[in-house]
Amino acid sequence: MDDRRIGRWDTLRAGGRDYRYLSLPATERAGLAGISRLPASLKILLEGLLRHEDGRRVEARHVRALAGWTEARRAAGEIPFMPVRVLLPDSSGIPLLADLAAMRDAMRTLGGDPRRVDPRIPIDLVIDHSVIVEHAGRPDALRLNMALELERNRERYAFLRWAQQAFGNFRLVPPGNGILHQVNLEVLASVVRAVERDGRLIAMPDTLVGMDSHTPMINGLGVLGWGVGGIEAAAAMLGQPMQLRIPDVVGCRLTGRTRPGVTTTDVVLTLTQRLRGHGVVDAFVEFCGPGIASLALPQRATLANMAVEYGATTAFFPIDAETLRYLAVTGRGDAQVALVEAYAKAQGLWFEPGVDEPVFTQVLEYDLGEVEPCLAGPRRPEDRVPLSQVPADFERALARLGRAAAPASPPAVGGGAAGPAGAASADAGSADARAANLRDGDVVIAAITSCTNTSNPSVLMAAGLLARNAVARGLRARPWVKTSLTPGSRIVTDYLAQAGLQPALDALGFQPAGYGCTSCMGNSGPLDEAVAAQIRERGLVATAVLSGNRNFESRIHPLARTNYLASPPLVVAYAIAGTVRIDLACEPLGHDPDGVPVYLRDLWPDDDEVNDAVSRFVTRGLFEARYGPGFSGSSEWDRLEAAAGERFAWPARSDYLRRPPFFDGQGRTPAPIADIVGARPLLMLGDSVTTDHISPIGAIPADSPAGRHLIEQGVAPRDFSFYGARRVNHDVMIRGTFANLQVRNELVPGTEGGVTRHMPDGATMSVHEAATRYRADGVPAVVVAGRDYGVGSSRDWAAKGTRLLGVRAVIAESFERIHRANLVGMGVLPLEFPAGTTRRTLGLTGEETFTVRGLDGVTPLATVDCVIARADGSTVTVPMRVRIDTAVEGDWYRHGGVLNFVLLELLGEA
Repeated sequence: MDDRRIGRWDTLRAGGRDYRYLSLPATERAGLAGISRLPASLKILLEGLLRHEDGRRVEARHVRALAGWTEARRAAGEIPFMPVRVLLPDSSGIPLLADLAAMRDAMRTLGGDPRRVDPRIPIDLVIDHSVIVEHAGRPDALRLNMALELERNRERYAFLRWAQQAFGNFRLVPPGNGILHQVNLEVLASVVRAVERDGRLIAMPDTLVGMDSHTPMINGLGVLGWGVGGIEAAAAMLGQPMQLRIPDVVGCRLTGRTRPGVTTTDVVLTLTQRLRGHGVVDAFVEFCGPGIASLALPQRATLANMAVEYGATTAFFPIDAETLRYLAVTGRGDAQVALVEAYAKAQGLWFEPGVDEPVFTQVLEYDLGEVEPCLAGPRRPEDRVPLSQVPADFERALARLGRAAAPASPPAVGGGAAGPAGAASADAGSADARAANLRDGDVVIAAITSCTNTSNPSVLMAAGLLARNAVARGLRARPWVKTSLTPGSRIVTDYLAQAGLQPALDALGFQPAGYGCTSCMGNSGPLDEAVAAQIRERGLVATAVLSGNRNFESRIHPLARTNYLASPPLVVAYAIAGTVRIDLACEPLGHDPDGVPVYLRDLWPDDDEVNDAVSRFVTRGLFEARYGPGFSGSSEWDRLEAAAGERFAWPARSDYLRRPPFFDGQGRTPAPIADIVGARPLLMLGDSVTTDHISPIGAIPADSPAGRHLIEQGVAPRDFSFYGARRVNHDVMIRGTFANLQVRNELVPGTEGGVTRHMPDGATMSVHEAATRYRADGVPAVVVAGRDYGVGSSRDWAAKGTRLLGVRAVIAESFERIHRANLVGMGVLPLEFPAGTTRRTLGLTGEETFTVRGLDGVTPLATVDCVIARADGSTVTVPMRVRIDTAVEGDWYRHGGVLNFVLLELLGEA
């Protein structure tokens, strides 16, 4: 076999056309053993290696290492990965494009051609993270929220319109079309991609990386992809191979069927708890077993979506007849469906239960029949709570928060006759009525939101049917509850309207309020002021219930201190009940106008009725009508003015768009990496510090460092918008780093928020002020933390802000995958304590200094000595593992960051 070209090509015919493809079976027959028994996800990776094999970036050793995985079935070595495309939300996509614009400026400064900074592979950017639920529970909520979105983001969106003409391979989906994951599932993904080269059609798997941690939702369609930070995504789109450690692949064998009344949300919350508890961090999870056949494609997407919540890199469903059915009903076209079927069968990617099952690192059994109705909360997605146990779980949360138990809100006839609450609801009743009798545990936000559930017609239809049944019994949402529906795409409201269910949802306050990621990412908008005032004045522990995938502290709303994830029909039920201190399994959630108690079981729709509604109203015609003409924006969007030219003209004065500073002082050669000598700890943190803690995305408080800076610049608090919209203003974002109100810095015990102690004087001040003083004095800084540092969203600013604060290293017990890579990509060193050693076993107080030498020649996964000097003059030397995991990451670190490396490579200097 020729070591230079191991792969073998073949031809297949589908839909009346011939396609060339890199054939895995032909390659195995030619001598590369083991391919046929690989998990499907690894087969897709192997095809990419064989197709890109060039002896330089993809070598024969990479191919053989992956093909030989079946021998050890364990993570080992590294391989390059070159995705077919990249998917971006606006929240992280705009900063990435701003980085590219700044890179073009740096390219010109260094004497190169700015046009060389251009995407090499297709990019899709979906504007979906900027809508805020300012208005809810009223018929015009959607129109008002979209108008506010366009008004507040005019500068950002004009920048995107410039990028649309400046960069090649770039497609923009205007606001108001949906969440990127659902749009990807419904229309963007092809499963098998065909590209014309030299007059021939080449077929290949559709693979991607996305700048959102829930990118694996597309794995439900048999498309391999996962979330990365903006730093890695920029490298991929500029032609850099992404270095991937060959993973463990855990088989998740599904058996049985769900019981009546059990939703896909219940299934995924139970799965998240079990897999997080088992430990699948950094692994691929691949579903297998006969239970797959009982899951419709959108249900599979729901299970795949939560991969990051149970710690996996990705969660893959193989291609089968259900995949083809979904492609057909979503209007992909007969020729495309035929190509997917022919390609999957030719490559050994077609799934039949029990037929030629691949080998896995290990196999976990998961009986769908054991799942019961549940929620997850009050702080983490993996904290599953059976429905009947929610009241007791909330009481435990109250105790943790130091609140004495108080009576729950009394039930009311009609479930709250005053109508739904909303930030500006015209018919929500008086302010006093909305806040009357508010108690701990009352639900102040009930949001049907997020890609996890609005991708799934079965749970949305169930919510609509439950709403219909509730309205027929005379029930209404409680007056203090802010209700909203923000679907993942317009298809959702299309089929709810076709089924005649939207009027009932409207009657309960679940009018469409926007199409995007809202409450799940902190864009819940304001509570009614009377409700908010009661919570503040009385220190109440209010609750949010949402059909989302994230419920970290202070993420949903600063005044909702407990947050529960639930299925859409349960969100409707809790809006009616108005409190989580009620056992919906056996207590009435309200009373009809005659005073007769109404139980959840009285309203819950039959599974056959749900399935009938889905089959009748979720049709190919809906998808063809919605997506056939292509993506369109509002008239206001179409009127946006946009600059032209290869380089962006940065506004002289803007609070939204400032040239990123990451190339300031960039030379044609990288400077040597300086040792870390005498670093001070900027913060010392506990376990499960999220990227929300590090870089919040939601509202900017007026009394925060970022808020005070904006006020100094003449921006009124009502115009602050939110951190996610200010990501191309580093002066705001650096002040927001570690400024989350829920940050608990152990250097300042008993406090919450972005405060720390400056050493050696011990003065308490904001994190930003302390970092500024350290930089002025030439003192490097480190962050010390516990386990699972950086869990949560793939937020590049959590790494960017860390770097700009002057942090040279983060020392933790363990790291979440995406954030660790982002730190390296920004030139920040991740260091891991040895097993059994922690900040606590070392007795760290924050008065120490940290010294690490020999960094200029550090190699991946090396061990370095960290000398910790205590205030009394004693020292301790701790061997720490360098979490630069691959050689390519080492190149990034030595150049000060991945973008700096790519810039010099484009110049021919790297």
